[in-house]
Amino acid sequence: ALFRFSHCIVTCADDSTLQSCFQEQLRLKAQVRLLEYRVKQQQVKIVRLLQEKEIQYHDNGDENSVIDLGEKRQYADCAEIYNDGHKRSGFYKMKPLQSPSAFLAYCDMSEGGGWTVFQRRSDGSQKFDRVWDDYEQGFGNFVLRNGEYWLGNKNLHYLTDQGNYTLRIDLSDFEGVRRFAQYKSFRVAGEESSYQLSCGEYSGTAGDSLTGGFHPEVKWWADHRGMKFSTQDRDNDNYEGNCAEEDTAGWWFNRCHTSNLNGVYYKGPYTAKTDNGIVWYTWHGWWYSLKSVVMKVRPADFEPNVV
Repeated sequence: ALFRFSHCIVTCADDSTLQSCFQEQLRLKAQVRLLEYRVKQQQVKIVRLLQEKEIQYHDNGDENSVIDLGEKRQYADCAEIYNDGHKRSGFYKMKPLQSPSAFLAYCDMSEGGGWTVFQRRSDGSQKFDRVWDDYEQGFGNFVLRNGEYWLGNKNLHYLTDQGNYTLRIDLSDFEGVRRFAQYKSFRVAGEESSYQLSCGEYSGTAGDSLTGGFHPEVKWWADHRGMKFSTQDRDNDNYEGNCAEEDTAGWWFNRCHTSNLNGVYYKGPYTAKTDNGIVWYTWHGWWYSLKSVVMKVRPADFEPNVV
């Protein structure tokens, strides 16, 4: 009887201990769940803050890229601005020698600096299927760093009429690959010549789609040199139809093109009635529209000042 009583006391004590342990285990599990919930909340908050910071960073980078240097000096192009000590890329005011008025253009201070950008495609935000007056005067976003724009044929003429300029075209596709094409002696004639294009020797990695230099037998229809500018309402090409109308862009069309960097902004491979995408034939052919394009000029004899 005594043994049975003692066993009962021990058993009761063990049951009480197990019950306490079980309750403690439940309490700890609840605390773990609470901590896990709070950690997840913090993780969500951190992700949100990082996203907001990234958006803010991009907004700050694109918010306003216009750089005001005051009116102390007039600059003829970005090369002069660079050599006057201004090394930050952005929109600057300039006035080429014969230009009746100043205008804003983006100065690309990379690749040695001093490049004046006259065309940019980046996201399809601007319509490039425009009439003659639009291309003559210029259009687009002249504030954002990556804003799409066309500087204007009139301004492009005043700019390249100042001397011997080099043209550089930076291209990228939707796979993240970048190529470039460079041409010596780039010039755009005046309004009386319908902004006729001339350029010299090619170099680069994208192939020669501007002068048809990739094959001698295509030059008669693929060489854009010597061509006047064409738009839907001003047909100056060598084609029996209207290249600008069919390919929905203003450009120096021949019969019609192996380059059309003002074409429709498709995202890579596309299908259409005509090859009207952003085309650089020697890289991706006619039926692939490029992701981004930057066309820019710099004096051929440019030598950056080393400070």
